Formats: sequence, C-alpha cells, structure tokens
Amino acid sequence: MQLTDKFGRKISYLRLAITDRCNLRCQYCMPAKGIDIVSRKELLTYKEMYRITRVLSELGVNKVRLTGGEPFVRRDFINFLESLAFNDKLEEINITTNGALISNYIDKLEELKINSINLSIDSLKKEKFAQITRRDVFTEVYKTFELLEQSNLKLKLNIVVQSGFNTDEIIDFVELSKNKEIDVRFIEEMPFNGKGQRNMQEEWNYHKIIEHIKGNYQEIETLVSKKSSTSVNYKVPNYKGTFGIIPAFTRTICNDCNRIRITATGMFKNCLFDGGVFNVRDFIRNGASDNDLKELFINTVQQKPENGFIAEANRGNDVSESMSTIGG
Repeated sequence: MQLTDKFGRKISYLRLAITDRCNLRCQYCMPAKGIDIVSRKELLTYKEMYRITRVLSELGVNKVRLTGGEPFVRRDFINFLESLAFNDKLEEINITTNGALISNYIDKLEELKINSINLSIDSLKKEKFAQITRRDVFTEVYKTFELLEQSNLKLKLNIVVQSGFNTDEIIDFVELSKNKEIDVRFIEEMPFNGKGQRNMQEEWNYHKIIEHIKGNYQEIETLVSKKSSTSVNYKVPNYKGTFGIIPAFTRTICNDCNRIRITATGMFKNCLFDGGVFNVRDFIRNGASDNDLKELFINTVQQKPENGFIAEANRGNDVSESMSTIGG
C-alpha cells in the first residue's frame, strides 16, 4: 500500500514536530511573551511518535524531518533518534533546529547517520540576531554552524527574509556558499507568528529576493531540483555551495507536494495552511490498531487539497497560529 492523494501525488515525506516548546522567541514565529504551551500529557509520547512513523513508513513514507518548536528542548530527544534509526524503511532522518543546544551532540548525530541538519539562522550580526530571536545566543548558534560545516552531516541554513530586519544580509548569506559546501535557503516570511500577517513596507517575496541577488552577480546558474523540492535552487558559478528560495507564502511549489505534517499534540495536517484534519494522538489512545491507523492515514490523505491557497480558504478563518505550534 502507498499513500497517494486524489491528484496522484505519492506521499513519502513526514514532518513531525517533537514539541511546541522553544528556547527562542523569534519575531516571525511567536509573540515576545511566548505562546500558550500545552501540558506535557497532551504531547505525543516518543513511543506514539515511533509507532506513527513506523506505520507511515509501511505506507511509503521514507523521509522524516523532525522539527519543533525546538526538538532539542525536549528531554531524551537523542534516545528517540536512536530508536528511530532502527526503522530500516526510513531512507532519511533530518532535523530542523535553531542550533543553540546541539553543539555537544554533533558526533552522536553523525554516528546515528542523520542525513541533514537545517540550521535556522536569520542574521550574521550578533545584535540583530538578538533583536530577531529576543535571546542572546548568537555565539552558541554560530559555533554550531561552524561545527556542522566541519562535520559529515549535510548542512542547510534557513533564513527567513524579514522586511525591515535582515534583507541587507541576503548577499552576505549567499557569500557563505563561496567556500563552504552548504545549501543556503531563503524563506518567504509567513503569518505564523501567533498574531497573523504583520504590516511590511516592502514584500520580500521569491521574485524580489532573486532579483536582488541577480543584481549583485554577473551570472547565476539555475539548478535542476528534485520534483518535490520545496525550494527553487541556484548557484554562483565556481562557488562550493548553493542557495535557494522557498516560496512558502506565495506557494508556487504545491503541485508536486509529497508532504504531510503531524504536530506535537498529534494533529494531522495535509498542508501547512490547513487547520488540521484529525488528532491521531486521541485515535491511538482510544485503542486504534496499526491497521486502523493505516486505513485512517490512507483516507485522510485523499482529502489533501491541491494547494495551500485552497487549504487556507477551506479554513474560513485567519491564519494566526505560531509556527512553534504547527511544527516549523
């Protein structure tokens, strides 16, 4: 059996949020005071996460990305990674992190054959980093960046392009790819900050970002990306690394979407922009068998909307959750 939606898209990629908690308070993700975190008993247990991942892998999901909140905030996360590594049906285990807590675990991540790390870093300037994240941890995050770059792990940098904050650093980030084998990814800002879309003087969407970059180089190569890639990828000739743009808000990447999401509380989402389809945590705790779960997943994926605009319209309300709640 293979998870396939009504548009013929094979679902092979799970984004699983480990927790809704985070040690930073990034402006584009949550209010300064933070969000209302749920009680621990409402979070999926590691045992439940392992079971969900195992059942989905038997339906063709071969890639999982572990997100948060910040996954390393949750106690025993490394132990969960060890158990997940025993699932021989998973071809890739990837992690998205803010990097503030992981420098001591990099050797262990290599040992567990974690495929890649997406490191969120929205400024290369200490003061501006503190302004964006509302925390003074730039030194630790940059140390993590250097350690990851020297490791055997594939490294992607995630930069949320924020009008009025870090657009003056876009070229600085592209330049990081000159001598380092890294993938720099610029992400359109989204309204998942716990308050909804903020007012911006300039809208830094995909087109504005790429035109800005092209204006600073004589030549930019367009790379051929995988069909289900979330980014449009480029390279400056003779640079070791690459850069790409994720049109997360303008949503020009939906046609080949092969992803589903499960939040830290077990809400199954066919799309980042939908309101959640059902709570798999409650289904498990009410005694569902693995076959029950498979049937539910197969039926639910059939409801996957064609794109993020339809998913958002179907909600009938403003998109105003925190990305920390959804799973970044």
